[in-house]
Amino acid sequence: MLKVTDLSVSYNKINAVRNASFEVNSGEIVSLIGSNGAGKTTTLKTISGLLKAKSGSIQYNGEELLGRSPSRIVRDGIVHVPEGRQVFDKLTVRENLDMGGYTVRDRRQIEDAMEYVFTLFPRLKERQSQLAGSLSGGEQQMLAIGRALISGPQLLLLDEPSLGLAPLVVEKVFDVIRNLKKEGKTILLVEQNAADSLAISDRAYIMASGEIVLSGTGSEVASDNDVRNIYLGGEESWSSLLEN
Repeated sequence: MLKVTDLSVSYNKINAVRNASFEVNSGEIVSLIGSNGAGKTTTLKTISGLLKAKSGSIQYNGEELLGRSPSRIVRDGIVHVPEGRQVFDKLTVRENLDMGGYTVRDRRQIEDAMEYVFTLFPRLKERQSQLAGSLSGGEQQMLAIGRALISGPQLLLLDEPSLGLAPLVVEKVFDVIRNLKKEGKTILLVEQNAADSLAISDRAYIMASGEIVLSGTGSEVASDNDVRNIYLGGEESWSSLLEN
């Protein structure tokens, strides 16, 4: 479904992504794992059209994405759930979900999608008239994912969905991601939470200093000694991947 080839992205004179290549097949959960500054978020923003690539190619269902506007990319079936949730604080839960359907002309489709989201996240249905800014962090993350689902995407780009959440809420978020896969969604997941993300991933790529330095199935990457040492050793150990 998605094929990224030799992608390089620079901004503010920083080479944020360097010759990155990876693939996401239909129906997969693929994780992109790395420390802060590894280039993960930059990669997602480039796929969704928010940043321009310096070079390389991003193909979606065999067609080139680079050069398309973010709104066109959403209409094509790719929706990005950004890091930090970025809900509209002064709008209600229901109004936030409505915003997720801005590319959808069929109002009935939006209403059906909203009921689907309420099935996934009953808490949002309970609080649909509440201002999004008054929700807890976990509820805002549910809202951000729900908003992304309103347009009926084929490919979800999830950027750090567990960031800053309590362990029980993290478990709920990952359960939802599993269920989305069962329902046929394809997911590219960016996470620093390596253990949980690898546990649900079909395949995974490790990024360090803007480069893809390791890849394999979720279980292969999870069992790799370097990954184990890095995960247990903290962010400073990520640089050792570039030396191996």
